[in-house]
Parts: sequence; C-alpha cells; structure tokens
Amino acid sequence: MKIRTFLNYGGNCAEAFSFYEKHLGGKIVAMMKHDEAPTSGATQDGAVKGILYARLVIGDNYIMASDVPSNRFERMRSAYLSLSVDSDAEAERIYGLLSEGGEIYMPMQETFFASRFGQLRDRFGTSWMVIHEKPMPGSEQ
Repeated sequence: MKIRTFLNYGGNCAEAFSFYEKHLGGKIVAMMKHDEAPTSGATQDGAVKGILYARLVIGDNYIMASDVPSNRFERMRSAYLSLSVDSDAEAERIYGLLSEGGEIYMPMQETFFASRFGQLRDRFGTSWMVIHEKPMPGSEQ
C-alpha cells in the first residue's frame, strides 16, 4: 500500500506544476485539461476550466492535482507537503523560491531536529515544510 498526495487548485494548477517542475527538479508526466476529457459531461457544463488531471514526479515520489470549481476551492490549511533536502543551501534556495509571493508560517531556521527548517504557503495555495534534517541519536540515516 502507498499513500499518494492529490492537490486541488482554484485555476492555477498548470502554473503551479510548471513552477515546481522548474524549481524543484521535478518532471510533469501527465497534464490533461477538463475540455480534453474523453468522456462527455466531465466539465460539469463548462463550470470547471483548467486542469482535470496532472502528475508531477519529484525524485522517487509524485503528486497529482487538478483544478476544481472556484466555489469548492479552499487553500490548503492543515496539511503540508514536506520537502526533505540534502543541504542547508538547497533548503534556503527552495524556501526562498516557494515563499516568494506566499505566506511564511515559520521562517527558515535551525531547530533541534534540523539544521534548516521552515514552513510556508506558496503563492499557489500549497503549504510546505522545507527541511534539512540533522542526524538524530540512535537513528539510521
């Protein structure tokens, strides 16, 4: 069994995934617009514009997403995508890119569990944790 993340956007899914592909080293492997759906009625009488299904591969993981009607869209609140990186410099770089135009919840800083850790919501409405973990006593890393 695997748990996969599926994100909803309010009309900017393609823009968000293009940004993540460019700046997080990912690759968009699928992107279909609502009006390209093979079944009729999939767009709810044209109520939904934008992306019906997208998949972005980042490392050994992937996230999926779509655009939903504006009356159903809410920015992410209590869930975060946690991005674990290999260096302080990479944590700072990614945090800087994702926080531009977004909302910072926790500035990038050192914690007892990470040499760099920060939390934010990006300009697309996705909440992120960016972390460069410290080796923990008794753990295998």
